[in-house]
Amino acid sequence: MSNLINVARGLEKADLVIKNAKLVNVLSEEIHPCDIAITDGVIAGIGKDYHGEKEIDVNGAYVTPSFIDGHVHLESTMMLPNEFAKVVLPAGTTTVIIDPHEISNVLGLHGISFMHEAVKNLPIDVYTMLPSCVPATPFETSGFDLNSYDLSLLIDKSWVLGIAEMMNFPGVLNLDKNVMAKLELAKSKGKRIDGHAPYLSGKDLCAYIAGGVKSDHECTTPEEAIERLRLGMYVMVREGTAAKDLNALLPVLQSCNTRKCIFVTDDRHPADLNEHINGMVRRTVEAGVDPIKAIQIASLNTAEYFGLQNLGAIAPGYKADMLILPDLKTFKPDIVIKDGQVVVQDGKITIPVPKNEEISMRNSVNVRWITPDDFKINAGIKDGKAAVKTIEVIPHQLITKAVESEINIVNGNAVSNIENDTLKICVIERHRATGNIGKGFVKGFNLKCGAIASTVAHDSHNMIIIGTNDEDMYTAAVALIKCRGGKVVVNNGEIISELSLPIAGLMSDGDFNYVVEKCEELNKAAMSIGCTLNDPFMTMGFLSLPVIPELKITDKGIFDTKKFGFIDIFESAPVKI
Repeated sequence: MSNLINVARGLEKADLVIKNAKLVNVLSEEIHPCDIAITDGVIAGIGKDYHGEKEIDVNGAYVTPSFIDGHVHLESTMMLPNEFAKVVLPAGTTTVIIDPHEISNVLGLHGISFMHEAVKNLPIDVYTMLPSCVPATPFETSGFDLNSYDLSLLIDKSWVLGIAEMMNFPGVLNLDKNVMAKLELAKSKGKRIDGHAPYLSGKDLCAYIAGGVKSDHECTTPEEAIERLRLGMYVMVREGTAAKDLNALLPVLQSCNTRKCIFVTDDRHPADLNEHINGMVRRTVEAGVDPIKAIQIASLNTAEYFGLQNLGAIAPGYKADMLILPDLKTFKPDIVIKDGQVVVQDGKITIPVPKNEEISMRNSVNVRWITPDDFKINAGIKDGKAAVKTIEVIPHQLITKAVESEINIVNGNAVSNIENDTLKICVIERHRATGNIGKGFVKGFNLKCGAIASTVAHDSHNMIIIGTNDEDMYTAAVALIKCRGGKVVVNNGEIISELSLPIAGLMSDGDFNYVVEKCEELNKAAMSIGCTLNDPFMTMGFLSLPVIPELKITDKGIFDTKKFGFIDIFESAPVKI
């Protein structure tokens, strides 16, 4: 403390001084020239004529606080955290708030502990929000069920900031005892509760907020965002791989008070990580938002929401996490400083990043013995056509439509109709070998042959398969079992592309380039069998999430979020013979 005070007064040399900076001050919302003195990883002073053991003259370049991702599932990158850090650090992200919801659905508390151990000693700060909904609903089978007692074992940890996205908003509104216990746990400890409430509005939204939920990353329209801001919520503006909401919410950032807005990525594939939060800042500024406000959204707002004191700004006593930018247009940092140390220069990491230690983890793909007959859907008639209730995907959105579509009946079984893009979809329970298989149909993938499959299927991460025929769907399922989870494309009984994800069926132990190359290969393979979606695996991975409208599929069947229950796909559907 005395050293910091003496450096601030100019009585002692700082460890590092950034000379001749244009400071983007997110506290006073101005840009002003100064020197920045840093000692022991903390900003000691801002002003003129500071001197240091090391000095960097930035010659009028802009200095901003580094960026924070306010809500991310690291598992969705399909890489271990050290590989994630290598990619996002050069983009200027030095802090992330993770929700290990995905791995917790597979491995429970062990999954949370695994992620915490995996982020130790990385050159980024990683804080955790404890998963609130494992499983997300009672309408699916997950590997574990985490209750309030389980969460209480970790809630007091310094690296835990609160309870993650409360997806079970009906449970909040209906005073479900288990849900209320989790809310009370966070509130009793003075910690945050994140939200997840698509389409919730009016008095029900008020009730949700009154229950202690203070943020939402599911806003897809300006109207939704503005209503939440008016009611005191923080709006997490999301730009993931599948769910892209930034463009839709730009009018809010252009016209409203942005102090309760936060940038988050939620779920991103590795190919979308080279430009991270900095890309959202750039696009926001290109849309006409004041650069200072855009930087505020990416730093100070997030730190204040989560109660991360002395983070998110450049001022005496704050952590020395900052970016040196040549301009306020591209937002590609020349230098990234973390804890007062230069960790990136000219796009290259300048410090060693810890390597993965040997991973020891049990096989998480436990499936009852299956045969091709398990994929059959009995239609009740021998041959002909039938209209069935079908899931229709909406590109770049997590929500789906419930539509009726015509399928073929062959020997009493409902099969895919390739001509109108109505394909069979199945979800196989893979945690407890229950034998559960949910079956239905989906539109939007346009496969002309073969099948695609994955063990990345939010949020319970059972095995999800879409195909044109039962034989290839079976082959895909067997391939996933053999590789301990992953993603696969099959055609004519042959595996034409495969990415093994042996860590909980969610993550690879390979490096960034390996995962990116394999993902590109998978997408190209899917295109080769007719798929028209840019990232079919990401889209497919959210079709099993029954907390997001309108029609989804779990290992227990087709779920209608409007009726809040399972449906018969043939119900009220006229049969044609």
